[in-house]
Amino acid sequence: MTTHRPFAVGVALSAALLALVAETAEAAGPSAAGGPVNAAFTRAADEYGVPRDLLVAVGYGQTRLDGHRGRPSQDGGYGVMHLVSNPVQQTLELAAELTGTDRDELRRDTDDNILGAAAVLRSYADGLGLDAAERAEPGAWYPAVARFGGGDDVAAVAYADAVYGLLTDGIEARIPSGETVLVQGRPVIPERGAYADVGQPLAALADAEGPDYPSARWVPAHPENYAPGRTAEITTVVVHVAQGYYDGTISWFQNPAARVSSHYVVRSRDGEVTQMVRDADSAWHAKTANASSIGIEHEGFIDEPAWFTETMYRSSAELTRFLCDRHGIPRDREHIVGHVEVPGNDHTDPGPNWDWDHYLELVEEAGDGPD
Repeated sequence: MTTHRPFAVGVALSAALLALVAETAEAAGPSAAGGPVNAAFTRAADEYGVPRDLLVAVGYGQTRLDGHRGRPSQDGGYGVMHLVSNPVQQTLELAAELTGTDRDELRRDTDDNILGAAAVLRSYADGLGLDAAERAEPGAWYPAVARFGGGDDVAAVAYADAVYGLLTDGIEARIPSGETVLVQGRPVIPERGAYADVGQPLAALADAEGPDYPSARWVPAHPENYAPGRTAEITTVVVHVAQGYYDGTISWFQNPAARVSSHYVVRSRDGEVTQMVRDADSAWHAKTANASSIGIEHEGFIDEPAWFTETMYRSSAELTRFLCDRHGIPRDREHIVGHVEVPGNDHTDPGPNWDWDHYLELVEEAGDGPD
């Protein structure tokens, strides 16, 4: 009988180990997903002392973890972490300096891009004087996250609030490679620091009238990026695709070097609308049609239809219906046009993946309430 005891003990130990592994996996939760991008987030978080889930949320809040094959966004942002190189914000250059990595590698290589963003965030945290215990708490990073987002204080706070909302709600992102990146939602109380007094009603930061579209946030573009007033009657709504991300587009229109703007920007995931130029002013979005049109930018890329969510279509359609009714614009394809259709332009947006038939149907439906 005793000759079988080692076998029995081995079985018992194996069972115990399997149970321990199962308990560990369950305790780790969704954040413990595997794959090279998950590994890159873990490695960067460990190297620079940035909470892993916060690092994921910072990237997801900018790009939905789509590096867009190394191509720049409208505001010069690269990779899944949206490292930016433009006249006002240079997180790409800072990442290169901090990590010693070539800028081209930071643009194209996902591992390096994530590592570079972690280095930038850590440098901001060091500037805040966060010690090791404070760095372990995601809430303490709020000012660093806001600074990473760029733009003025209002735009920076809007981005940081979105990141902390993602931490609370959780993330389940299936990235282009097929890997899934997960963050288990949990409440995080942000410590706003210098941004504590930012976040009053956005309209009050500009003027008492508020945005023209009641459902919009008001975040004004830089005065160098549009012309006050109109020299022609408003006759057209122009549909754009930003070739970039929501927060980055807003930040870019606040950059005086941009020399471009749009009246409205619509977010992909939830249809949030930000107004940046008054309807009565001429945004620089469509060259020959600037004086006679209202421009609506949509977050995303023309060759990636996944950005054109039903929520965004419906939100944009409601906005377009409002603008047509307010300014007497006919609700048809002659007066609701794509950027590509405006004479004198060399852009191709919104591209072949934009569902015009569906969009125009939604524009008509937007004004139809219950009988």
